[in-house]
Amino acid sequence: MAYAFGGACDATLTATTADGVTAAADYADGAMTRYIVENGVIREDLLNREQLKDWVDGLDPLTGERRGRNLESPTADLALDSTINAPKTYSIAALLDPELNAAYEDLQDRLRDRIIKLWQAELNARRGVHSAIREDLARIEVVELKHERSRSLDPHKHRHLWLNVRVQGTDGKWSNIDSRVAMRFQNAINAEGDLAARTDPAWINALAAKGLTLNADGEIAQLAHLVRPLSKRAAQIEANKITQTAWWKQQHPGQEPSRDVLNQIDRWAWATGRPDKPERLAEDDWAQVIRGEIGTLDPQVNRPRRPVTPAAVSIEDLDLELLAARAVVDADARSTGTGGRFSVLDVRAGVLRALAASGVVAERARLDAVLRHVVNAAIGTHTVTLLAEPGIPAHVKRLMATETAARKTTLASRIEALATPGHSLQPEVIERLAQLVEPGRTLDPGQADGASAIAGTSRIVAISGPAGTGKTTMLKLAVVALRRQGRNTIVIAPTKKAAAVAGRETGSASSSLHQLLHDYGWRWATDAAGATRWTRLQPGDTDPQTGGTYRGPTIRIRPTDRIVVDEAGMLDLEAAGALVDVLERTGAGVALVGDENQALPVGHSGAMRLFWHRADERVQLTSVQRFTDPAWAQLTTRLREPAGPGEAERVADELIRTGHVTLANSDADAKHLMTGAWFDAQRHGRSIALVTATHAEAQSISEAIQARRIAAGTIDTTRATAGQGGQPIFAGDIVQTRRNNTAAAVQNRQTWTVKSITADSVILASVSDSTELRRISHDYAASHLHLGYASTVYGVQGETTDTALVGPGVGAAGLYVGLTRGRDRNDVVLVAPAEPGAKTQLIEMMQRPDIEATLHDSRAAAREDLNRAARPATAPTATPEGSRNVHDMSR
Repeated sequence: MAYAFGGACDATLTATTADGVTAAADYADGAMTRYIVENGVIREDLLNREQLKDWVDGLDPLTGERRGRNLESPTADLALDSTINAPKTYSIAALLDPELNAAYEDLQDRLRDRIIKLWQAELNARRGVHSAIREDLARIEVVELKHERSRSLDPHKHRHLWLNVRVQGTDGKWSNIDSRVAMRFQNAINAEGDLAARTDPAWINALAAKGLTLNADGEIAQLAHLVRPLSKRAAQIEANKITQTAWWKQQHPGQEPSRDVLNQIDRWAWATGRPDKPERLAEDDWAQVIRGEIGTLDPQVNRPRRPVTPAAVSIEDLDLELLAARAVVDADARSTGTGGRFSVLDVRAGVLRALAASGVVAERARLDAVLRHVVNAAIGTHTVTLLAEPGIPAHVKRLMATETAARKTTLASRIEALATPGHSLQPEVIERLAQLVEPGRTLDPGQADGASAIAGTSRIVAISGPAGTGKTTMLKLAVVALRRQGRNTIVIAPTKKAAAVAGRETGSASSSLHQLLHDYGWRWATDAAGATRWTRLQPGDTDPQTGGTYRGPTIRIRPTDRIVVDEAGMLDLEAAGALVDVLERTGAGVALVGDENQALPVGHSGAMRLFWHRADERVQLTSVQRFTDPAWAQLTTRLREPAGPGEAERVADELIRTGHVTLANSDADAKHLMTGAWFDAQRHGRSIALVTATHAEAQSISEAIQARRIAAGTIDTTRATAGQGGQPIFAGDIVQTRRNNTAAAVQNRQTWTVKSITADSVILASVSDSTELRRISHDYAASHLHLGYASTVYGVQGETTDTALVGPGVGAAGLYVGLTRGRDRNDVVLVAPAEPGAKTQLIEMMQRPDIEATLHDSRAAAREDLNRAARPATAPTATPEGSRNVHDMSR
C-alpha cells in the first residue's frame, strides 16, 4: 500500500510476516501502539515484541486465542502497511522548532485517527457462497510505528500503520479483510493525507505563527532550499554505507550483515566526514549535529520570523466546477491500466487532491459537504457510466471520463473512414530485393507478406507478431521497395529512442511520433484542470510555445508515401487521434508494426487494436528467429498468448521442466540471484537484461550490483554525482537517462556508462559504442538519471541481449518481454518453496487483462469487475447520483 502523505519513504518496511514485523520494530526503536477501532470508537494499548508477533500471526495478543481460520498460503499477507509520510521540509521544521514538532505530531495523530476510522467504516469482509456477500466491519486493529529519520539518518518523521488482515464483522465472526477493496481504497487514503497536510488549520496556523507558508507543491517555502543540500549529504552517506557493507561482506564471505551490524554501518556512514562527530550516536547528539549542519547551510534559518497571515481561500470562494473537473482528470490519469475505467472511490480521491491544492484551509468536517457536492458534480458532469444498475459497490471501476469515452468512439469511426483497400507488392519483387539487400538470406512467409503489404497501396496496414520475428528485416525491405517506387517512408515510434533505432536499422527518415505531430502543427499543454489539451495550429498562427509564427510542416508527406509506426503497441489514444489527422490531411498510408502483448502505452491503450480491426491488410508474423534454441522460440509464442488456463498450466510446466525457472526462498534471495547473474554475465563477456516488476526493485538490485563493484574496485568512488532521489552515482556505473534532452543528445531510457564526473558535468558513454559520448549537467542527473543495471519492462522493450533474467512479481507483459530479450538464455526467478507454488505463480503471471479499445470492451470489463465484488445481502435500490450513459458508436 502507498503513502498517506506525498513523498518517498526511504525507510519503508514490509509487515507481511511476523518475522518481518519484529525486524521492523527492532529497527524503529519506537513504541508499538495497538489501536482498536470498534464501531467508530478508538482505544489503544501497547504490545511487546512477542505480543506483536502473535498479533500478526492471527492470534489475540493478550489471550493467545486464534482469530478465524489459519491462513493456508505461506505467502499470504498478514498485515497491510500504510505510511503517513510528508515532504522533507516538514521534518526539517519539526527538528528546528519544538513547537512545530509538537504541531506536526498532532497533525499525524489526527490523520492516523481519521484513516483507521475510515478503514473500519468503509472496508469489509466476505461471507456466503463464493464469498459473494459483503460483511461490514465492527472491529479492526492497527499497530503504529514511529520513525524520526531515514536509514541515512536524515530528518524524516513518518509513521507506519499496520492494518491486521484479521477483522471482525458485524456478525461477530473473525475473518480476513477483503484485500481487493482495501487496496483500491488506499487511493482515497493517500488523498486524505494530501488534504490534511495542506488544509489542516492547526498545522497551517502553527507554521504561520513562525512566519512559514506552503508553496504550490505543498513544501514549506522558506525551507525548500535546504532539501537539495541535505539530499546530497544523504547521497554521500549512501556511498559510505555501500563501501562499508561491501567491505564487511568481503570479511565475512557467504554471510549477510545482521540488523545490529547494519545499524553500526548506518551510524559509521553518517558520522564519516563530519567534524567533531560523536563517538556513539545518541538521539540528542544526532539532532544537535543535524541542526548545526542546517545552520551552516543557511545561517539565517534559525532567526525568528514575523508571524504571517495564511493566504487561505475560503470555502465560499472555491471554484466547485473546476474542482470537479480536476478530480476526474486525476481519476482518468490513474486509470490507464484499466482501460480508462475508474470507480467512485477514485473520483473521491481526485476531489480530495483537488481540494488539497486549492488553497482552502478549513476543519475537515467543514469540507465534508463540499466533498460530497463535488463528487456528485464530477460524476454527473464529467463521466459516463458503463453500468447503471443500483447497488454497485464504490470500488467497482464502472465510470469513464467523457473525453476518454468520446475518444474511443470517434477514433474508431475516423480510422474506419481512412480505410482504402489496395494491393500488395508482388512477392517475387520482395524476394529479389531481399537478395540484393541481404544476399543469401531467406525470408519467412510472414516477413515477405508484411514487406509486400507495407510496400503496397492499401491505406491501412497492420502487422503484429511475437518478439524476435524479424520485424526490422521486414521493414528494411519495405523501405527499399517503397523507395524504388519513388515513395518515401517516414518511420516514427512512440519514443524517441525506438524511433532512432528503427531509422538507423532501416535506413529511412525517422522521428518520434510527437516530433512529427509537432511539425504538423499539433501542440499540447496542460489546462487549468490538469488535463492535457491537444490543439492544432494553422499556418500563420502564433505558436504559443515560441511566440513565433507557425509556417506549416517542414516534413513533406505525399499521398503516395507511407508512415510506419514502429512499436505501435505503445501508441496511446490521444496521440493516435492526432496521427489520424496527419493521415487525413496528407492522404498518406500508414503501417502499424508492433505487439500488444508487450509493453503498453503510458496513456490510454487500444489504438493499435482499433487500427488492427479496421486495417485493409493484416499480417500476423509467426516465425520467431531471435533465439538460438528453436524449442525456446516455440515456447515463447505459447507464453505470449496462452489459449486458456489449461495451456497456461502446460506452459508453466514446460518452463519449470526445461530449467528456465529458479526458485528463491525470499525476496532477498531473489535479489541476490539477480545480482549474481549480472556478475556471471560480465565474467563471460555476455550482455544481460535484468527485468523487475517495479522501478524500486530495479533500483534495489542496481544498488546491490553497484556495491559489489565498489568492493571489487571496478568503480571509482573518488567523485560522485547525485541521481534521482539523491542516489549516489560514480564513474563506471551503468545508468539510464529518463528524459529526452535535445541539447545533450540523450533520450529517455537510453543506457550509458558513466565515463567521468567533473565539477560541472557528467560524461556518459554509450554501452554499445564507447566512443559515443554525451555530457549532461549535475542538475539533469539529479532529476533524470538513475542506475541502470536492472530495469522494468519499459526499459528493456526493444532491446536484445545475450541473456535475460526476470524477477518475481512481474505481470504478463513483463514476463513475456523479459523472457524474449536474450538470444541464448532466458530465465525467471520466483519466490516459492517448491515447484507447485512456482507453477501457480507463473499461471497467474500469464493472465493479462483484455485491451479495452471500445466502450463495448470497457462495459464488459466493468461487468466482470462487478461480478467479482461482494455485495450486501440486501442491495440498495438508489441509482448512484449523477451518472449517465453514452451511446457506443465504436462497436
